[in-house]
Amino acid sequence: MKWCDSSEKILQWSSEEVVIPYISPIDNKRHRYFPDFLIQTAKGWFLIEVKPQIESRPPKKKLVENLNLKKKRRYMKSVRTWLVNEAKWNAAKKVCEVEGWTFEIFTEKQLTPDK
Repeated sequence: MKWCDSSEKILQWSSEEVVIPYISPIDNKRHRYFPDFLIQTAKGWFLIEVKPQIESRPPKKKLVENLNLKKKRRYMKSVRTWLVNEAKWNAAKKVCEVEGWTFEIFTEKQLTPDK
């Protein structure tokens, strides 16, 4: 947020003020998604989600039968997280198409390029 306030390229911004409905593939119910930032620059509007790198891509497929219970639960949680994130992001992309915005996902790699 300090970056948004201090960057001369940012004309205006808000945090978690855009509400996007989506259907969760886990419970098949309607939920509300609040993307992290809406930012305006001279190039346009950007809807930004900040996620850890590991949550920004699908989990690697594993044979669940070969995992112990703890690893199986962790893997299944990562699959659920990915499915929900994907549903949120697909809904966000549709809103961005209608509004003329650009949707982007930032990870620690974009936010801390030194690492």
